[in-house]
Amino acid sequence: MSLAQKLKIALLQVGATADKAANLALVKAKVTEAAANGAKLVVLPECFNSPYAVTAFPKYAESIPEGETTQFLSQLAQDTKTFIIGGSIPENADGKIYNTNISFNPRGELIGKHRKVHLFDINVPGKIRFIESEVLSPGNKATVIDIEGYGKVGVGICYDIRFPELASIAGRKGAFAMIYPGAFNLTTGPLHWSLLGRARSNDNQLYVLMCGPARDMTSGYHAWGHSLVADPLGQIITEADEKETIVYAELDPELIENTRATIPITTQRMFGVYDDVAATGKCSAL
Repeated sequence: MSLAQKLKIALLQVGATADKAANLALVKAKVTEAAANGAKLVVLPECFNSPYAVTAFPKYAESIPEGETTQFLSQLAQDTKTFIIGGSIPENADGKIYNTNISFNPRGELIGKHRKVHLFDINVPGKIRFIESEVLSPGNKATVIDIEGYGKVGVGICYDIRFPELASIAGRKGAFAMIYPGAFNLTTGPLHWSLLGRARSNDNQLYVLMCGPARDMTSGYHAWGHSLVADPLGQIITEADEKETIVYAELDPELIENTRATIPITTQRMFGVYDDVAATGKCSAL
């Protein structure tokens, strides 16, 4: 069984300003609220401690695990006794900057680190130009994290969801969920945000958790919001609008098992025709 027991999760749809201290204070308040409401696993959005802007990444970049935000989330996980999937922060390492997820168990231990593999380099004339590679370097590993007492989850960041291989690796390694902190915009969000979440869940018969920032039309980047949970059948079971909120859901192991039993794609794959990406892909928890 990929999920050992029912799990209440919370997605924190919060925005970030130029004030890092205020951003972290908001996260602390919302994680504490989610934990008080029974959430055992809490997900933060992409770039929750800084503005989502290429020009901001160097200024806000921190080292891991010595940096302020890593230490902050470690203590917060201990205080609230929750698993925290720490969205993403700009990471400074070896003279490079990465867009990096950091995740913690209820003891405050760092249990996973995922560097965004697929950088968001797009140019839609008249709508949006955003080239992460002008500042960021890509990660080079798929990430599967052990959530003690429950099972495994895979982690990707935003644009990673458009590439199904990371979710396929996680699914083949027994994950019960794929988690994507992301900051889709007002061009790509309406087109593909929910479609991609449903596709990755249906492809791999697992839950998909997508946590975006709340929308702020006064900021330089206008996020789609709409944090959501898709179930193993590819159905959206809860979805926010664009405003600041907490999205709750309960993940049920029976739904995963029933889905895989009635539509048994997990046992019908023909690896003689195509490669098993879980066997050939690089994977790491840290």
